[in-house]
Amino acid sequence: MTNGTTVRLAFRIGYLGDAYHGSQIQPDVKTVQGELVRVFQKLKWLDKDEEEHNLVLSSRTDAGVHVRVNGGVVRIKRELWEVLTPRKMIRALDDRLPKDIAFLDVTEVDESWNPRLAEHRVYRYRLEGIEFWNHPGDIFNEWLQIFVGTYDARNFARLEEGKNPLRTILSCEPWVVDGRVVGFEIVGKAFLWNQVRRTAMAIHRMCIGEVSPEEVQRAIDAPEIEVDFGVAPADWLILWGVHWPSMPLDTETVEIQCFSKPPEGPAVERTMRKRWREAARHEQKSILHNEWARLGELPIVRHR
Repeated sequence: MTNGTTVRLAFRIGYLGDAYHGSQIQPDVKTVQGELVRVFQKLKWLDKDEEEHNLVLSSRTDAGVHVRVNGGVVRIKRELWEVLTPRKMIRALDDRLPKDIAFLDVTEVDESWNPRLAEHRVYRYRLEGIEFWNHPGDIFNEWLQIFVGTYDARNFARLEEGKNPLRTILSCEPWVVDGRVVGFEIVGKAFLWNQVRRTAMAIHRMCIGEVSPEEVQRAIDAPEIEVDFGVAPADWLILWGVHWPSMPLDTETVEIQCFSKPPEGPAVERTMRKRWREAARHEQKSILHNEWARLGELPIVRHR
């Protein structure tokens, strides 16, 4: 199909990561991209006989990582797009996609729009979900600032061959819910594989006293000296959003009400904390479903 007969569409989606083996399509396992391609082909919007599909996602996420807003691009026939309209397309996809994938919005973009070249990405990690989490007080804010700036992040990533390890972190701040710190929010232009989860584990280990801030700072200042602080669990990580100038990330502050406090006190059994963590996992999913319910408003088109 030539460009004159097709249209490039940018879309935004959210999903619960624990149902998928990551976002990127893989053989013989269920992935988010795979589910999108399956439904697009079922609707005959993509040709099953074409060897290469053209549906691409912006940010890759690991198995277990939840996503409030990610994005992507796909090309379909122009005549089909003109008949569908955004509203019909979203409704058709919503009827066929699994309930843990939310197709939020879609818009036409030009040939130069690249989903991977976002202005920034926002992640939130709920540290209190990790066993033995302990908020250290005001010093926590200083420790988060260690990760801000442009630096070689190879000690905080699973570095792929040929990948540039230089990354820019724009901010790293406490994630506060109902007046208490539950984790951190980190904003960067782009992230390496596992970078946020490895950053989370380094922060967690500082908070419980297993490593010092000086050790973490040295891992940033001297990336040629290999250090491994470990990888934090995927299920407490949320890709909160991806921002493009043409598709800006919403900035409305919505107060989160449903984050319960972990059990505390000398009489608390580990079984109690285990049960709380299971409830907390459901809380994360509830937040995302509520966020998807308010995102993706479309212009109202009144029929004559």
